[in-house]
Amino acid sequence: MPEGPPIVLMKEDLQKFAGEKVMEVKGNSITETTGIKDHILREIKTFGKQTFLIFDKANIRIHLLMFGSYSLFERKDQAQNLRLGLTFKNGGMYFYTCNVKTVKDKFLKDIDWEADVMSDLWNPEKAEERLKENPEMMVCDALMDQNIFAGVGNIIKNEALFRIGVHPETLIKNLPSKKLKELIAEARNYSFDFKKWKKANVLRKHFEVYHQEKCPKCGLEIVKKETGKGKRTSFFCEKDQKLY
Repeated sequence: MPEGPPIVLMKEDLQKFAGEKVMEVKGNSITETTGIKDHILREIKTFGKQTFLIFDKANIRIHLLMFGSYSLFERKDQAQNLRLGLTFKNGGMYFYTCNVKTVKDKFLKDIDWEADVMSDLWNPEKAEERLKENPEMMVCDALMDQNIFAGVGNIIKNEALFRIGVHPETLIKNLPSKKLKELIAEARNYSFDFKKWKKANVLRKHFEVYHQEKCPKCGLEIVKKETGKGKRTSFFCEKDQKLY
Protein backbone atom coordinates (compact mmCIF):
# COMPACT_ATOMS: atom_id res chain seq x y z
CA MET A 1 0.00 0.00 0.00
CA PRO A 2 1.54 3.33 -1.02
CA GLU A 3 2.44 5.55 1.93
CA GLY A 4 1.92 9.27 2.15
CA PRO A 5 5.04 10.43 0.26
CA PRO A 6 4.23 8.64 -3.05
CA ILE A 7 0.68 9.98 -2.82
CA VAL A 8 2.04 13.53 -2.53
CA LEU A 9 4.28 12.86 -5.54
CA MET A 10 1.22 11.62 -7.43
CA LYS A 11 -0.61 14.83 -6.59
CA GLU A 12 2.33 16.84 -7.94
CA ASP A 13 2.13 14.89 -11.21
CA LEU A 14 -1.62 15.44 -11.50
CA GLN A 15 -1.61 19.07 -10.43
CA LYS A 16 -1.26 20.34 -14.00
CA PHE A 17 -4.87 19.28 -14.64
CA ALA A 18 -6.32 21.40 -11.84
CA GLY A 19 -8.51 24.07 -13.39
CA GLU A 20 -9.06 22.01 -16.55
CA LYS A 21 -12.33 20.63 -17.95
CA VAL A 22 -12.92 16.88 -18.08
CA MET A 23 -13.42 15.90 -21.72
CA GLU A 24 -14.02 12.18 -21.23
CA VAL A 25 -14.64 9.78 -18.33
CA LYS A 26 -14.00 6.05 -18.50
CA GLY A 27 -13.27 3.09 -16.27
CA ASN A 28 -15.25 0.38 -14.51
CA SER A 29 -16.07 2.70 -11.58
CA ILE A 30 -17.94 4.96 -13.98
CA THR A 31 -21.24 4.59 -12.09
CA GLU A 32 -19.58 6.22 -9.10
CA THR A 33 -18.45 9.24 -11.09
CA THR A 34 -21.44 10.09 -13.25
CA GLY A 35 -21.81 13.81 -13.75
CA ILE A 36 -18.22 15.02 -13.86
CA LYS A 37 -17.83 15.07 -17.62
CA ASP A 38 -17.55 18.67 -18.88
CA HIS A 39 -16.92 19.88 -15.32
CA ILE A 40 -13.80 21.65 -14.07
CA LEU A 41 -11.39 19.86 -11.77
CA ARG A 42 -11.18 22.56 -9.11
CA GLU A 43 -8.62 21.09 -6.74
CA ILE A 44 -6.60 18.01 -5.87
CA LYS A 45 -6.15 17.28 -2.18
CA THR A 46 -4.40 14.48 -0.33
CA PHE A 47 -4.82 13.15 3.18
CA GLY A 48 -2.47 10.41 4.21
CA LYS A 49 -2.96 7.62 1.69
CA GLN A 50 -6.08 9.14 0.13
CA THR A 51 -6.44 11.46 -2.86
CA PHE A 52 -9.45 13.68 -3.51
CA LEU A 53 -10.46 15.16 -6.86
CA ILE A 54 -12.67 18.15 -6.11
CA PHE A 55 -15.36 19.27 -8.57
CA ASP A 56 -18.19 21.77 -8.13
CA LYS A 57 -20.84 19.05 -7.80
CA ALA A 58 -18.83 16.00 -6.84
CA ASN A 59 -15.81 14.87 -4.84
CA ILE A 60 -13.99 11.72 -5.87
CA ARG A 61 -11.93 9.78 -3.36
CA ILE A 62 -9.16 7.53 -4.67
CA HIS A 63 -7.34 4.99 -2.52
CA LEU A 64 -4.67 2.91 -4.24
CA LEU A 65 -5.08 0.05 -1.73
CA MET A 66 -2.32 -2.58 -1.85
CA PHE A 67 -1.61 -2.81 -5.57
CA GLY A 68 -3.12 0.31 -7.13
CA SER A 69 -1.30 2.57 -9.55
CA TYR A 70 -1.79 5.65 -11.68
CA SER A 71 -0.53 6.85 -15.01
CA LEU A 72 -0.55 10.02 -17.10
CA PHE A 73 -1.29 7.92 -20.19
CA GLU A 74 -3.77 5.14 -20.80
CA ARG A 75 -2.24 1.68 -20.47
CA LYS A 76 -3.96 -0.62 -22.94
CA ASP A 77 -2.50 -3.72 -21.25
CA GLN A 78 -4.29 -2.72 -18.04
CA ALA A 79 -7.65 -1.85 -19.58
CA GLN A 80 -9.52 -4.39 -17.45
CA ASN A 81 -8.08 -2.83 -14.29
CA LEU A 82 -8.92 0.78 -15.16
CA ARG A 83 -11.10 2.08 -12.35
CA LEU A 84 -11.15 5.72 -13.45
CA GLY A 85 -9.76 7.57 -16.42
CA LEU A 86 -10.19 11.30 -16.92
CA THR A 87 -9.18 12.91 -20.20
CA PHE A 88 -8.42 16.62 -20.44
CA LYS A 89 -7.45 18.83 -23.35
CA ASN A 90 -3.75 18.23 -22.84
CA GLY A 91 -3.59 14.72 -21.44
CA GLY A 92 -5.20 12.60 -18.77
CA MET A 93 -5.00 10.74 -15.48
CA TYR A 94 -5.70 7.04 -15.14
CA PHE A 95 -6.12 5.00 -11.96
CA TYR A 96 -5.79 1.21 -11.90
CA THR A 97 -6.64 -1.54 -9.38
CA CYS A 98 -7.78 0.95 -6.76
CA ASN A 99 -10.87 2.06 -4.90
CA VAL A 100 -12.82 4.95 -6.43
CA LYS A 101 -15.94 6.43 -4.89
CA THR A 102 -17.72 9.74 -4.51
CA VAL A 103 -17.82 11.43 -1.11
CA LYS A 104 -19.94 14.27 0.17
CA ASP A 105 -18.65 17.68 1.22
CA LYS A 106 -19.28 16.72 4.85
CA PHE A 107 -16.83 13.83 4.51
CA LEU A 108 -14.10 16.29 3.57
CA LYS A 109 -15.07 18.73 6.30
CA ASP A 110 -14.86 15.99 8.92
CA ILE A 111 -11.28 15.07 8.03
CA ASP A 112 -8.71 16.22 10.57
CA TRP A 113 -6.23 17.66 8.11
CA GLU A 114 -3.83 18.42 10.98
CA ALA A 115 -3.14 14.67 11.33
CA ASP A 116 -1.40 14.42 7.94
CA VAL A 117 2.34 14.19 8.58
CA MET A 118 3.18 15.79 5.22
CA SER A 119 0.67 18.60 5.38
CA ASP A 120 1.50 22.22 6.11
CA LEU A 121 -1.31 21.92 8.66
CA TRP A 122 0.42 19.09 10.55
CA ASN A 123 -0.03 19.59 14.30
CA PRO A 124 2.57 17.74 16.41
CA GLU A 125 0.97 18.94 19.65
CA LYS A 126 -2.30 17.26 18.70
CA ALA A 127 -0.42 14.07 17.82
CA GLU A 128 1.20 14.12 21.26
CA GLU A 129 -2.19 14.54 22.94
CA ARG A 130 -3.60 11.56 21.06
CA LEU A 131 -0.63 9.40 21.90
CA LYS A 132 -0.98 10.21 25.59
CA GLU A 133 -4.65 9.23 25.37
CA ASN A 134 -3.49 5.72 24.36
CA PRO A 135 -0.82 4.84 26.95
CA GLU A 136 -1.14 1.06 26.44
CA MET A 137 -0.57 1.27 22.70
CA MET A 138 2.69 -0.02 21.25
CA VAL A 139 4.66 2.54 19.27
CA CYS A 140 4.49 0.28 16.21
CA ASP A 141 0.69 0.49 16.28
CA ALA A 142 0.69 4.20 17.12
CA LEU A 143 2.75 5.10 14.06
CA MET A 144 0.40 3.13 11.82
CA ASP A 145 -2.72 4.78 13.29
CA GLN A 146 -4.01 7.01 10.49
CA ASN A 147 -5.94 9.15 12.98
CA ILE A 148 -2.63 10.16 14.56
CA PHE A 149 -0.06 9.83 11.75
CA ALA A 150 -1.97 9.94 8.47
CA GLY A 151 0.30 8.82 5.66
CA VAL A 152 2.71 6.74 7.74
CA GLY A 153 3.09 3.15 6.58
CA ASN A 154 5.34 0.23 7.37
CA ILE A 155 8.48 1.65 5.77
CA ILE A 156 8.27 4.95 7.64
CA LYS A 157 7.35 3.13 10.87
CA ASN A 158 10.40 0.88 10.79
CA GLU A 159 12.92 3.45 9.63
CA ALA A 160 11.71 6.19 11.99
CA LEU A 161 11.92 3.86 15.01
CA PHE A 162 15.45 2.84 14.04
CA ARG A 163 16.49 6.47 13.72
CA ILE A 164 15.36 7.28 17.25
CA GLY A 165 16.56 3.98 18.72
CA VAL A 166 13.20 2.74 19.99
CA HIS A 167 12.00 -0.88 19.98
CA PRO A 168 8.66 -1.27 18.13
CA GLU A 169 7.01 -3.06 21.08
CA THR A 170 7.60 -0.18 23.49
CA LEU A 171 4.39 1.07 25.09
CA ILE A 172 3.57 4.76 24.74
CA LYS A 173 3.32 5.16 28.53
CA ASN A 174 6.91 3.93 28.95
CA LEU A 175 8.46 6.36 26.47
CA PRO A 176 10.40 9.22 28.08
CA SER A 177 8.98 12.63 27.13
CA LYS A 178 12.04 13.37 24.98
CA LYS A 179 11.63 10.14 23.04
CA LEU A 180 7.92 10.75 22.56
CA LYS A 181 8.68 14.08 20.92
CA GLU A 182 11.40 12.44 18.80
CA LEU A 183 8.89 9.83 17.66
CA ILE A 184 6.48 12.52 16.50
CA ALA A 185 9.17 14.59 14.82
CA GLU A 186 10.80 11.66 13.03
CA ALA A 187 7.50 10.42 11.59
CA ARG A 188 7.39 13.70 9.66
CA ASN A 189 11.13 14.04 9.00
CA TYR A 190 11.46 10.57 7.50
CA SER A 191 8.33 11.10 5.39
CA PHE A 192 9.98 14.02 3.61
CA ASP A 193 13.25 12.10 3.18
CA PHE A 194 11.15 9.25 1.76
CA LYS A 195 9.56 11.65 -0.75
CA LYS A 196 12.94 13.06 -1.80
CA TRP A 197 14.51 9.63 -2.28
CA LYS A 198 11.43 8.20 -4.00
CA LYS A 199 11.43 11.04 -6.48
CA ALA A 200 15.10 10.39 -7.21
CA ASN A 201 14.47 6.61 -7.50
CA VAL A 202 16.97 5.84 -4.72
CA LEU A 203 14.64 5.02 -1.82
CA ARG A 204 15.71 1.40 -1.40
CA LYS A 205 19.36 2.42 -1.21
CA HIS A 206 18.58 4.35 1.96
CA PHE A 207 16.80 1.57 3.87
CA GLU A 208 18.65 0.91 7.13
CA VAL A 209 16.44 -1.79 8.67
CA TYR A 210 13.44 -2.33 6.40
CA HIS A 211 14.01 -5.74 4.75
CA GLN A 212 17.69 -5.55 5.69
CA GLU A 213 19.78 -8.39 7.12
CA LYS A 214 22.39 -6.61 9.24
CA CYS A 215 22.21 -3.55 11.46
CA PRO A 216 24.23 -0.71 9.87
CA LYS A 217 25.36 0.44 13.33
CA CYS A 218 26.48 -2.73 15.12
CA GLY A 219 26.37 -5.44 12.47
CA LEU A 220 23.99 -7.69 14.37
CA GLU A 221 21.23 -9.52 12.55
CA ILE A 222 18.05 -7.51 12.02
CA VAL A 223 15.03 -9.07 13.73
CA LYS A 224 11.93 -9.61 11.58
CA LYS A 225 8.77 -10.02 13.64
CA GLU A 226 5.02 -9.41 13.52
CA THR A 227 4.35 -6.83 16.22
CA GLY A 228 1.43 -5.02 17.83
CA LYS A 229 -2.29 -5.53 17.48
CA GLY A 230 -1.98 -4.92 13.77
CA LYS A 231 0.49 -7.83 13.39
CA ARG A 232 2.42 -5.85 10.81
CA THR A 233 6.01 -6.87 10.17
CA SER A 234 8.63 -4.93 12.07
CA PHE A 235 12.36 -4.90 11.36
CA PHE A 236 14.58 -3.81 14.22
CA CYS A 237 17.91 -4.18 15.99
CA GLU A 238 17.66 -5.53 19.54
CA LYS A 239 20.90 -3.80 20.51
CA ASP A 240 20.38 -0.36 19.03
CA GLN A 241 16.63 -0.04 19.61
CA LYS A 242 15.72 0.10 23.29
CA LEU A 243 12.61 -1.53 24.70
CA TYR A 244 11.31 0.97 27.24
